[in-house]
Amino acid sequence: MTACAPADSSMRETASKDTTTARGITVVSSDTVLASFDIVETRIVTSGGNAIFRTRVRADAGKTTPRATGKFEGSEVYAYVWPTSLNSSDAGFDPDQGIVALAATFHPDFDDAANSGTNRDRWHAHWVVLNEDPACPGGLKVKDIPEGTKPKLPDTWPGVPLLIDSPDYRTDLAGDLVEVHIPLEKIGALATASFDGVTAGLRVNANLHAPLLCVTNVYKVASGNLSLPGKVGPDR
Repeated sequence: MTACAPADSSMRETASKDTTTARGITVVSSDTVLASFDIVETRIVTSGGNAIFRTRVRADAGKTTPRATGKFEGSEVYAYVWPTSLNSSDAGFDPDQGIVALAATFHPDFDDAANSGTNRDRWHAHWVVLNEDPACPGGLKVKDIPEGTKPKLPDTWPGVPLLIDSPDYRTDLAGDLVEVHIPLEKIGALATASFDGVTAGLRVNANLHAPLLCVTNVYKVASGNLSLPGKVGPDR
C-alpha cells in the first residue's frame, strides 16, 4: 500500500473530538484523514487477566502500510499508538524516561523482534518511550540510547539503540478494529492507568544518527491534545 498525507504535523496539535467516557475516548470521524488512521474510538479494558488495547477506525484497520524501500536507513513505520500514564519503570526501563506508549506497528524494511526474531511482514506490538524533540517533524522521537551508556532494559529489548521493547503480544487487525492483548501480570500498573490514542507515521534517520526514530506524521490524536483522558476499566 502507499503512504498517505498526514492530517496533523505535530502530536500536540488539535484534532476534532467528541466526548470522553469513563473508560474510552470517542472521536468525530474526519474525511480528511485516511480511513485506516481515522480514529473513532479508543479504549483500554481489562478482561480475564488481560488488558486489551482497542482502537476503532473509520474502516480498513491495518490495510495501509509503508512502501518497502529495501533498506533500513530512511525507512518508514506506521503505528497505532496508545500513550499512557505509566512510568517507564513499569515497562522495564529506568524510571522517569518519558512518555510510555504501546504501539502496534508495521515496517517492511527491517526486523526488530527480540532474540533475532522476524516481524517485518506483520503488524506487531512494541512498548516505546517517547521524548519531545524539535528535530522531529512530529515533535516526538523514540528515546535514543547514547553510545557508551547502559540503561536498564527489558528482557525482550531487540538490541537497537532505542528505549523500545518487543514482547510477543497478541496483535489483531481486522475490519475497523485494532487490538493488542497484554497479560496484566506483565504490567500490573496498567489497571489504573490513563491513556490516549494516536495514529502516526515514523521514519528512521537516513544518516542513522540520533534522533534515530522520529515521529514524522501524526494522522489523528483521539483527545486532540495528548491529555491522556482515557481511563482503564473492566470490559462490560
